[in-house]
Amino acid sequence: MNADTTHFKCSITDGIATVSLDRPDRKNPLTFDSYAELRDWFRDLHYDDDVKAVVFASNGGNFSSGGDVHDIIGPLTKMNMKELLRFTRMTGDLVKAMVNCGKPIIAAIDGICVGAGAIIAMASDLRIATPEAKVAFLFTRVGLAGCDMGACAILPRIIGQGRTADLLYTGRSMSADEGAAWGFHNKVVPAEELDGAALKLAQQIAAGPNFGHMITKTMLAQEWSMSIEQAIEAEAQAQAICMQTGDFERAYRAFVAKESPVFEGD
Repeated sequence: MNADTTHFKCSITDGIATVSLDRPDRKNPLTFDSYAELRDWFRDLHYDDDVKAVVFASNGGNFSSGGDVHDIIGPLTKMNMKELLRFTRMTGDLVKAMVNCGKPIIAAIDGICVGAGAIIAMASDLRIATPEAKVAFLFTRVGLAGCDMGACAILPRIIGQGRTADLLYTGRSMSADEGAAWGFHNKVVPAEELDGAALKLAQQIAAGPNFGHMITKTMLAQEWSMSIEQAIEAEAQAQAICMQTGDFERAYRAFVAKESPVFEGD
């Protein structure tokens, strides 16, 4: 997997990719270029077996301030409908790439996490926050609808319809305590422990059955639109596939030997 990125930071160590936006002086806004490069990077990740988990980190005390006012918002006011739709589809493609990349994504959220930054956190599989984290889906604050980049589909599944309506209509910030109580944040830790906590969770996941994790992530996304009967059948097929992997046999042998299994992802 390519760690030599231009418009965001990326490092890969021991199967864990750590990415973050890299404009801390402006609270890490997104630009046309960073949107596109992140989309392409997550698309390519689907085909990379060396990366087992991703940490989407904060930088300089903030996660992301969303779309850059000068680099994105200003130019959008001058675009025609075809150009605008090309942009909104591109931003949605980033979310689709994250959902379909096959790797668990952990968002490590500190400070400001708003607009498209909040969407990136939402599209991650797990979220760890600091007490200072402020998450806001503030699209109505700039005269737009709250239904951006899948927010009306994904966010209710995390925190519920009523709480989603509150955040999307008002554009207000969700505090770290609210996020934890509502199930948006899986854990809240002190700021100085954020990176370590995210890395520890990523290492725990990376040490697991990575093919099984990929199937889990796939089914979590696909079963949104299935009936219960369809979901149960799809899971039966998925689990039968996993039962043919080497990791399943390794787990069995380790259990018999009263040892901890060492998974290899095949």
